[in-house]
Amino acid sequence: MTEQPGSDDSTTVLTAVRAGRSDQLAAEIRTVLGVIDWCVLHETDDEDSASFGDHGIPLAGDGAPWVLESAVLELCAALGQSTDAGKRYVGAVLEIRYRLPRTWERVAAGDLPFWRARSIAEQTMCLPEKGAVFVDRHVAHVAHQVSYLQLKRLVEEAQARFDPVEAEKRARAAADGRHISIHTHQVGINGTVDLTGTLDLRDALDLDDALNQGATALGAAGCTESHDVRRSLAAGDLARGQVSLPFDDAGGQESVVPPRSRVVLHVHLSEAALTGDDTVEGCLARVENTRSPIWADRVREWCAAPGVQVIVKPVIDLAEQINVAAYEIPDRLRAQRELIDHHCVFPWCTRPARSSDIDHITPHDQGGTTSTANTAPLCRGHHRAKTHTRWDYDRLDDTTYLWRSPNGLFFRRDHHGTTPITPPAAPPGET
Repeated sequence: MTEQPGSDDSTTVLTAVRAGRSDQLAAEIRTVLGVIDWCVLHETDDEDSASFGDHGIPLAGDGAPWVLESAVLELCAALGQSTDAGKRYVGAVLEIRYRLPRTWERVAAGDLPFWRARSIAEQTMCLPEKGAVFVDRHVAHVAHQVSYLQLKRLVEEAQARFDPVEAEKRARAAADGRHISIHTHQVGINGTVDLTGTLDLRDALDLDDALNQGATALGAAGCTESHDVRRSLAAGDLARGQVSLPFDDAGGQESVVPPRSRVVLHVHLSEAALTGDDTVEGCLARVENTRSPIWADRVREWCAAPGVQVIVKPVIDLAEQINVAAYEIPDRLRAQRELIDHHCVFPWCTRPARSSDIDHITPHDQGGTTSTANTAPLCRGHHRAKTHTRWDYDRLDDTTYLWRSPNGLFFRRDHHGTTPITPPAAPPGET
């Protein structure tokens, strides 16, 4: 039986919780104020510079300052966020500070948590300046309790009042909510994904009938799965432009409709999975496209399906030191770096290595080699930042990098993520 704390202990714990929460809110305000100060220091009205980082970018609605692109990149890193997530955070800060003055007063006074103000700011960025002021005037005093639906209606009213042309465009777009969403980034270990959508009634009835027919045909062909499972299999056949059973064409020849598209999956299997060993390694595979584990049996089923083309590539030696004389990155080196790093190696970035550039850490025109030891994947935006601004990095080992920002911040990036670090102080007398 667990011993229950006494009333004095409970009061002490709750007091500590409240104090921690108060400290957390105060720290958030300090962060917000620091973001504003940084943006003021790097505010610009230059929209036309062709050089990366030397032009201003809009982060909030009309009336909020534009900030140098290079400064935004460094600020996002200091915030411990990816560039995309950091831009959204900084944009919300600027929206509140410059376009929602009443809401900002409550945030600055510690009377309103920043996350609540941010939820308002994300809705008002689409409004003209007068529209944002209108929403701020009506919502600031109840910002701590306003619901999403109430806010949405108020924003729609502001748009209709102050930007009727855009309101009409949005109304026309919203009138047709038809869509199909296939959630491929939420893959279960069984290799299944969810699908949601809204269809025109006629299309929905036709699709429902087609799936029922496909399920019936599969059952007649000997498939013993449930009707619902056979409907899902029939959906896959429809997607590939196939029918569930061969059919006779006008000439009496048995044929099927050829696939209309090709989907490529990159699946990594261990030797144990290939031999069918009854171990954890033998049971699991990894689908690179979705960065998720999956049962090896499901991979075998996919490979055995009709019309599937299986390409087996040899194991790449990740420890091999590849070195070529040319500037261009050979396919073998690119594949090796993609498998070693998995992602862009810039601080906090999560973009896949397979869709990134392969960067020469020491530039080729400065003596850098095209080799395993001098290359790493960088997404296009961070590759440009490293090339055209004072961002720089060193490779500490195969998967670890030390980054330096233009203003002297240091970050360690490895397979565990990004860690801000404080460099050791220089010995006395040295700089």
